[in-house]
Amino acid sequence: MTDKQKMMAMFILSVVMASLFIGYGLTADNYEYFLSRRIPKVLAIIIAGFSIGIASFCFQTITNNRILTPSIMGFDSLYLLIQVLVVSLFGGLSIMMTNPVINFSISVVLMMCFSLLLFLLYFRYSASNIISLLLLGVIFGQLFGSGSSFLTMLMDPDEFATVQANMFASFNNIHVELVYWTLPILLSVTFWLFRIHRTLDVYLLDQDNATSLGVDIARTTRTVLLLSSILIAISTALIGPIMFFGLLITNLTREWLKTYQHKYLLTACGLMSVATLLTGQWVIEKAFGFETTLSVIINFVGGIYFLFLLLRNKVV
Repeated sequence: MTDKQKMMAMFILSVVMASLFIGYGLTADNYEYFLSRRIPKVLAIIIAGFSIGIASFCFQTITNNRILTPSIMGFDSLYLLIQVLVVSLFGGLSIMMTNPVINFSISVVLMMCFSLLLFLLYFRYSASNIISLLLLGVIFGQLFGSGSSFLTMLMDPDEFATVQANMFASFNNIHVELVYWTLPILLSVTFWLFRIHRTLDVYLLDQDNATSLGVDIARTTRTVLLLSSILIAISTALIGPIMFFGLLITNLTREWLKTYQHKYLLTACGLMSVATLLTGQWVIEKAFGFETTLSVIINFVGGIYFLFLLLRNKVV
């Protein structure tokens, strides 16, 4: 199969799973209720899948490392810290927690501000060593995680229950308002990334060759990192953190498509993310009867694959 045929097959699989997810078990008596719940859930899965897949792939391209993902920058930990701080300062029944749009806006804005501040400070002094930026992300991630753990220890049990609902990825408590807020943001960021797909292709030649071909490394890296952080902020605020999903999808896409062109790789990565999440969530609901969650399975498989990559490449 050619790469285009593979992408078409993945697109067909995504459409079939979305149709099955929406239409399974519908009758003339229940279709209004189920459609009102299933369509937003499918849209949320599509938004989250494309966001995580495209962000992770672009992140790995500019860092030239197939093991790193945006989660190493501490965005998952920052999201949890924001939720803990909101509950600690304003209470679990405040409008910042009970209103999903306000809570989503606060989370996305703060995560974007953090990424912008981190990138601007870093590139102001040194734009040549991406490893330093990644180390800063690890340090901030540990700091945010420790802060969240400390504050949750001081919380009232009722307020902790409110925070705990946001600590794990879930497709069963999607707020309809958030789906329609995030869709235009996803489309705008994705369009921007596809406009520079040829520049991302040049990144595969390493930074020196890319510079000799006229690519502004510092500017492009900063732009892609910021756009990736927006996508991760959207997906995390919408469904919660999924640590290893980006790692799995990006590496499977690279193995599946034997091409260097990002216009194909990004499309395939997004489609594979959507197909995987739709299939996995449908199996969780119909085969396992909600006895487990999709994020648990993804993190389990992703953790094993992460160790496999470390051992195969003999890197840390």
